Amino acid sequence: MKVPAMRQRRDGMRFGLISGVLMALLFGAGLVAPERCSAQDSEQNAPTENPYPGRVPAPSLDGGLEWLNTSGPISIRDLRGKVVLLDFWTYCCINCIHVLPDLKYLEQKYPNELVVIGVHAAKFDNEKESENIREAIIRYEIEHPVVNDGNMTIARKYGFSSWPTLMLIDPEGNFVGRQSGEGNRELFDQVIGQMVNYHRSKGTLDETPIKFLLERQQEPARQLNYPGKIHADEAGNRLFISDSNHNRIVVTTLDGDLIDVIGSGQIGADDGDYKSASFDHPQGTVLIGNTLYVADTENHLIRTVDLDKKQVSTLAGTGVQARRRANSGSISELPLNSPWALEHQDGVLYIAMAGPHQLWKHTLGSDTIEVFAGTGREDVIDGPLDASALAQPSAITSDGEALYFVDSEGSAVREVRDGKVTTLVGPHDIRGALFEFGDIDGVGDSVRLQHPIGLVHHDGMLYVADTYNDRIKKIGISSRTAESWLGNGERGNSLDPLQLNEPAGVAATSEALYVADTNNHRILKVNWQTGSAKALKIEGLNPPQPPQTQQVVELVAGPGEEQPAVTVKPGAPLNVTVQFDLPIGYKLNKLAPVIYQVGAKSTPSVIDSSAIGKRQQASADEISATVSVPMTGQEGQGTLELSVSYQYCRDGIGGVCKAGEKKWTIPVNVSADGTTTSVEVIATP
Repeated sequence: MKVPAMRQRRDGMRFGLISGVLMALLFGAGLVAPERCSAQDSEQNAPTENPYPGRVPAPSLDGGLEWLNTSGPISIRDLRGKVVLLDFWTYCCINCIHVLPDLKYLEQKYPNELVVIGVHAAKFDNEKESENIREAIIRYEIEHPVVNDGNMTIARKYGFSSWPTLMLIDPEGNFVGRQSGEGNRELFDQVIGQMVNYHRSKGTLDETPIKFLLERQQEPARQLNYPGKIHADEAGNRLFISDSNHNRIVVTTLDGDLIDVIGSGQIGADDGDYKSASFDHPQGTVLIGNTLYVADTENHLIRTVDLDKKQVSTLAGTGVQARRRANSGSISELPLNSPWALEHQDGVLYIAMAGPHQLWKHTLGSDTIEVFAGTGREDVIDGPLDASALAQPSAITSDGEALYFVDSEGSAVREVRDGKVTTLVGPHDIRGALFEFGDIDGVGDSVRLQHPIGLVHHDGMLYVADTYNDRIKKIGISSRTAESWLGNGERGNSLDPLQLNEPAGVAATSEALYVADTNNHRILKVNWQTGSAKALKIEGLNPPQPPQTQQVVELVAGPGEEQPAVTVKPGAPLNVTVQFDLPIGYKLNKLAPVIYQVGAKSTPSVIDSSAIGKRQQASADEISATVSVPMTGQEGQGTLELSVSYQYCRDGIGGVCKAGEKKWTIPVNVSADGTTTSVEVIATP
């Protein structure tokens, strides 16, 4: 958990002041949590009194710089009738990343009752830019709206004081309370479940489905998708690329010729051959012999890949994130916490364990894994291994004698030698070290980096991916100097002059430095002598195929609303106009199509079979849509089924768009004396 500069103190289980009134969730006030009560509980089990009453109206969401993952700004008024969960986060923070699966779980469990809003209150300067937040939203696969609160306007109104913090608003628009830190899924599940039950029985719950325009819907398919780490095997002429958001490892030659793809591309933790094995956003790798070790970060596992047998296995971890710190344990029984990078030295596998802010180690061939350095306190404190403090270590390398690693949250490059942790460049051993960052070359403590994620040793120097500064810097180990080497510091994808976009991985051979230019979705090969860069072109590499799923036949399930029969003349299509009876001030979402599906309840001899079952886009304006149903021209009778799905929001551009669907059945008689060519139906949400 991190504390922003605006209020540097730890929040704990604390509830804040809003408009001078102390607010508290019942469970936060030290009371016993109620029995679990889900949204599916029966009405007779609904509490007669509000179990979590809000006492003041929730502050507005005005003041953000830009709204993302939605078509426009969102107000508290737009969310009336929904349980609202505000997630105050910043995208660098490992604790904030750990909260995202919990939010996804709650969103899936309460799809029509709960709305999650991400309030991005940035720590680093780089994180205040909306485009960078947008990239993080796509990279982390976030499916709820996010507001860029770069000036901390919303954060101050809500009394925010530490990352991450979740705040709850009831369906009547009242602030209920807050809880900071991670690991609170069960707590919020209980509370939201009972809130839903109460407000459903009271009639103040709006269970109309809502939709948001997600940033990822505007993204093209790519060969690589946010590649994280890379590992170079010069002797074997191989490059191992963690294609992190494709959940796989891509193997190429050092010039980028495709050798193999390890993993199906689907999220999972399955062992097996290359095609059936699965990962969850893997990061660091290291090659030992002909076995590749993989930090399977979001599975909280260490995996192995037998490159001879082409088999993936699990070495360490349980697949569940560790919630409590432990010093050591069995590799198969001890949970891990976001392993991010790996290094090998003298028969020991070293792990940058970002989650608990520690380095771990595993002696190859043993059945144990244990803490190597760091107390678990998030800070930049030098000293003996068991007394030092680290801050989200995210890369680790070795010169054969010492270990070197980057503390991303501390913006420091550090060394482990002779049983001690020392800081080569960047702030350390001072109050507020976590908030000392920038882009300053120089010597030792005066150097300022900004959330570095990648590191490699080569020819007596360290090369660091200074991620949020969009640069590669070289570090003198004995001189403690830092010098910008690659990248002009301006975000972009130019090769001359070289521009980078949040590079997160580096690897070295005698010929070149390889850079995982993460947000540019490419791997660069940089000549040591000239500094010239080229992007590897991996011929034959395709994005993973989506999993094979059973096609949903019906756009709208169940029977349709029956309409009067119509008599149609042969040879002409039947045009159906759908009039949407929307609430005052609402229009069809301009950015979302009206989708329709034609079906036939009986033998479709009069309806063209080529139109049946397909999902198509209707022609629509602000309040209506038109569908043209092709007919066969044969005389006879049939029953047309027409289903539509649509979205509507305030003025057609609001940030909160509600989802509607409707289905009709229309008896159709095709006869020579028919005169009807069009019919009208009404869709009321």
